[in-house]
Amino acid sequence: MKNRIIYTILAASLLLNWNCTDLNEEVLDENLEGTGQAEAITGAIAPAYGQVSWVWRHTNYFGLQEIASDEAILPYRGGTDWYDGGKFLATHSHTITPTNDLVGSAWNELTKNISRTLSAIEVLTPLAENGNNEAAGALYEMKALRAYLNMLMLDSWGLVFQKETSAETSVVLRGQEAIDYIESELLSVVNVINTNRAPARMSQATVWGLLARLNLNAAVYRDPYGTPNFTAADMNNVIQYTDNIINSGQFSMSPEYFDLFDDSNNTNPELIFALDQRGVLRREHSRWTYWSLPGSLWGRPEFPSSDGTDGPGMTSDFYQTWVDAYGSTDPADADPRFYKKNQQIPPELEDLTGLSPLNDADHYYCTSAEDYEFDRGIIRGVPWGPRKDPNGAFYTCDEGFRIYPVKQIKGNGPDKNVAYVNLTLQIDFTNEGRAHHTGYRFSKYAFSRTSPNANNFSSIDIVLMRYAEIYLMRAEAKLRNGDAAGALADVNFVRTSRNARSPIPAALTSVNLDVLYRELGFEFYWEGLRRTNQIRFGHYEDPWTEKSDADANNRLFPIPQSAIDGASNTPGYLEQNRGY
Repeated sequence: MKNRIIYTILAASLLLNWNCTDLNEEVLDENLEGTGQAEAITGAIAPAYGQVSWVWRHTNYFGLQEIASDEAILPYRGGTDWYDGGKFLATHSHTITPTNDLVGSAWNELTKNISRTLSAIEVLTPLAENGNNEAAGALYEMKALRAYLNMLMLDSWGLVFQKETSAETSVVLRGQEAIDYIESELLSVVNVINTNRAPARMSQATVWGLLARLNLNAAVYRDPYGTPNFTAADMNNVIQYTDNIINSGQFSMSPEYFDLFDDSNNTNPELIFALDQRGVLRREHSRWTYWSLPGSLWGRPEFPSSDGTDGPGMTSDFYQTWVDAYGSTDPADADPRFYKKNQQIPPELEDLTGLSPLNDADHYYCTSAEDYEFDRGIIRGVPWGPRKDPNGAFYTCDEGFRIYPVKQIKGNGPDKNVAYVNLTLQIDFTNEGRAHHTGYRFSKYAFSRTSPNANNFSSIDIVLMRYAEIYLMRAEAKLRNGDAAGALADVNFVRTSRNARSPIPAALTSVNLDVLYRELGFEFYWEGLRRTNQIRFGHYEDPWTEKSDADANNRLFPIPQSAIDGASNTPGYLEQNRGY
């Protein structure tokens, strides 16, 4: 007997039957026997996994998390770039409204992803019930992925959607009910899901990590507007789940910090969950690489379109946390997570005194494309990179490509074409602070060697959970439970494991919540975790550059007005978050 499976991708929907655009039908197979089942399984899970990269794009959830925190700021560059209706300005200053497009796009991509997991679950459930073990394994992954996505909803909007079939209307859960639902979903699969190390897929270790995250933040999720009450029971759960991962022996720390974000990171032993950007599940995405970097910089000399965008810069406030930690020692000389110099600039060329792009035709060094790598970490001052001739081709030499101090070619300021890009500490919304060259920049991810335009074909996996977080979650749980010695050991394990090159960070002699909060910033900058950590540690109402708001209501984002309007035929179903 043949059955016909229709897999519907909800192009833009919530989990009710509202606010939808067209439904795209994809006929997976007409035969649910033999290879037909395998194709049905692959066809069900691929769209769900693939959508995660859209959720985490710079103009969706990633941008919302970064720009809302004290880590990154995106001004209206030169009065010409990145205004985008003011959505980034409002997000950073915490003056967001329900019509903010950054909030709306993040919400839409996330709810679409949840819908895709439900579609996958509906395809996989009957196959699993009929004894298909591969389908059962994929079903467990989709339930875990749905729980992960609902955790993102809970973290940012204070609610989750519970829905078991597409014929139902979603139930909206908040507070303890939401926590219980997500926890039950994760616990239902943790002992049956794949136990192998598989960073590109939901695995047992990922589920344990998500359970640890859920319990670590449970006090905030129960009462997102009040003072968190971190219970011993929650912290004990965090310790238990992180112990499970550590004791599994499947993971280890990456001695070189920036190896975590290179082309070959798919095999890095520190990765627990990541977006695989190779093969069938590949969704080309290198926005985390180029978004922050100067628009006058090209990261790969063999690709003439591999430029940055002059997007977000690091706030002076976040930079100051590094200065406060290391005092008179430059952070680059104290912590290998801050900076890695890859460019081999001859010492005699580093002094740019008296030079400008108008008189530096001979001020370059040569390198092959294979040997060229842009610097990583926090980029300050004048970067170096390939330069284009008037015809748009890179200048070459016998060894390959000429590498010059980067010339300012973006914007319409007086420095265009006559000055170097000189990245400054000051970055803000003033005319001076919003120039294209302002702000230190994030260069955490490498420019992929498979990315011809810095947008597509990146083979670098996007890291969403790694082993260092497991140790630092356990450290926080121990510290909140009164075990400062145990917390110190875990923090120092992470710090001193980055020992592939100098400087090797010195082990700390003591730790408290302030020090731990600082360490989380050093370890996980530009990974989308800062806002969540700020809220949990009580720093989200602090003032920082261009942000003075101290309203606790802003810990949650507004539900997009389009979603409220779409649910208006069900009175009281989707209520706006407090304060909006």
